[in-house]
Amino acid sequence: MKAKFLLLLFTFLLSCNSEKNIQPNVVLIYLDDLGYGDVSSYELGTLETPNMDKIANGGIRFTNGYASSATCSPSRYALMTGTYPWRNKKAKIITGGNLIIDENEMTLPKMFKSMGYETGVVGKWHLGLGKDGPVNYNSLISPGPNEVGFDHSYIMADTQDRVPTVYIENGNVVNLDQNDPIEINFGNDDYGLPSGTKNPELLTMKWHHGHNKAIVNGVPRIGYMKGGEKAKWSDIDMADEFINKAKEYLDTVKDKPFFLFYSLQQPHVPRTPHPRFVGTSGMGPRGDVIKEADWCIGEMYNYLEENGILENTIIIISSDNGPVLNDGYYDDAVEKLGDHTPAGNLRGGKYSLYEAGTRVPFITYWKGKIKPQVSDEVVTQIDFLNSFSSLLGSNIKSNDGVDLSSVFFENTGKGRDELVIEATSRTAFRQNNWVMIPPYNLPALNPRVNIELGNSKDYLLFNLDNDISQQNDLSKTNPDKLNDMIIRYEEILGKDKKEAEKLELE
Repeated sequence: MKAKFLLLLFTFLLSCNSEKNIQPNVVLIYLDDLGYGDVSSYELGTLETPNMDKIANGGIRFTNGYASSATCSPSRYALMTGTYPWRNKKAKIITGGNLIIDENEMTLPKMFKSMGYETGVVGKWHLGLGKDGPVNYNSLISPGPNEVGFDHSYIMADTQDRVPTVYIENGNVVNLDQNDPIEINFGNDDYGLPSGTKNPELLTMKWHHGHNKAIVNGVPRIGYMKGGEKAKWSDIDMADEFINKAKEYLDTVKDKPFFLFYSLQQPHVPRTPHPRFVGTSGMGPRGDVIKEADWCIGEMYNYLEENGILENTIIIISSDNGPVLNDGYYDDAVEKLGDHTPAGNLRGGKYSLYEAGTRVPFITYWKGKIKPQVSDEVVTQIDFLNSFSSLLGSNIKSNDGVDLSSVFFENTGKGRDELVIEATSRTAFRQNNWVMIPPYNLPALNPRVNIELGNSKDYLLFNLDNDISQQNDLSKTNPDKLNDMIIRYEEILGKDKKEAEKLELE
C-alpha cells in the first residue's frame, strides 16, 4: 500500500514538474508599420487578411496591445530587452548606426538560450551593427544579432529604404565579391554614381521626401552605396527570400525547442510587392504588401502544421508601431486608400503620441492551449521577456517588464495598470483608461506624412473609456486627475530623464 502511494506521489510530482518546465516553440512575427485597423479581424478597416485572422480568431486578439514606441528601432529595443527605450540614449531611429543593445544586456533570445532553446532571427533587424564607428561590410560584422543571443541570423541591416541593400547572414554579407567591396555613406558623397536627385529618368518609384540618393533596382534610397553588385537584393523577391530562409532555419532546429524572431519588412516603404500580389488589394502597393505579408504568415502557419509542431508552438503577431501612408515615396497609398482606415478608430499614426502611434495589432496563439478570446487587457511588447521567462520557469526578469504570462497564454489574469509610451524622444503616460500627454512646444502636425503628433503647449488628458479617438481634452475639467498622473509619470521617468527630455526638445 505504501509503495503504491509513493508511486502515485512520484507520478504526481513528475507531472507537476513537467508542466512547470514546458518548452513550447515560439515564433514571434513582427510586422513593420502595420496599423491597428490593417488586420481585418479587428473589424475596423476594409482590407482582408485571412491568414492573420485565422490566427487571431483561434487565439487572443488584444484590443489594448502596445508597442513601446511610435517608431521602429526603439520598439525593437524594448521588445528584445524588456526595457523602456527612453532609458537608452542610443535607442533612436537608426541609419547605418552601431548596435544599440549592450552585449552584456539581457535579451529575449539570451533568456531562451539559457533555457535550452535554439534561437534565430530572419528579416529586418534595425538595431544597429558593429561598434565604435562606421560598419565595414566587407568582413565579419560584429557585434550584431549573434552577439546578443541569436544562434542564427539572416537579416537586412536597417530598412528596405536604406543602404546597404544586401542580406547579412551570421555577420557576413551574402554573395559579396571581395573584388567589388561595399562602400556606404549617409553624407554627400554620391561616388559619382546615379542618384534620385540627379537621375529621375532612372527611377521606377518616385521619391516624395528624404529618399533621393542611391538608386537600386530603380528605387532611390536613404544614403549612398558603391560596390557589392552581386550581393544586392531583389526588392520584389524579399518576402519570398525571408519566408524561405525562415523555413530553412526551422528545418535545422524543428526537433528541438526553438525561438524564431520572424521580422517582416511589410508594409514599410518602399512597398515593392512581388508581381503575384500586385493589384490584389485594390489599394495600391501598401495594400498589396499587406496581402503579401498575410500570405507569408499563412506559409509559416502551414509549415508548422505540416511538420507536426503547430500544437507545441506559440505564435505571436504584432507590429513595431502604427501606420503611415506617404512615408517618402509616391506609391498611391493615399490616393487608393478608399474606405480603408489603417489606424482604425484611433488618432495619429507612426511618429505620434496619440494612440495610433503605439497601439497596434497584438495576437497570441497556442493551438489547444489558448482559448479564442478578445481581450481588453493592456499588454505591451516590453512584457515578452518577463512573461516567457515565467512560462518557462526561468528567474530572469527585466526592470520595466511585467509578467503577463497568464494574460498572454492562459486566458486569465490582469494586464498592466500603467505604461509610458514614446515617440521620437517624447513620452506620454497611460494609467488604466486615462492618457496624459505632457506639453511639447513642437509642431502639432508632421506635414510630410500628414500625421498629428500629439504635441501641444498644454497638457492633454483623455479618457479612453468613452473617447478612444481622443477628441475631448479633459485636462481643464479634471485637474486633480491630471495632477495625480503628472506626479506618477515624473516618478517613473525620474528627474534626470525629465530634465534631459526638456533640454532635448527645446
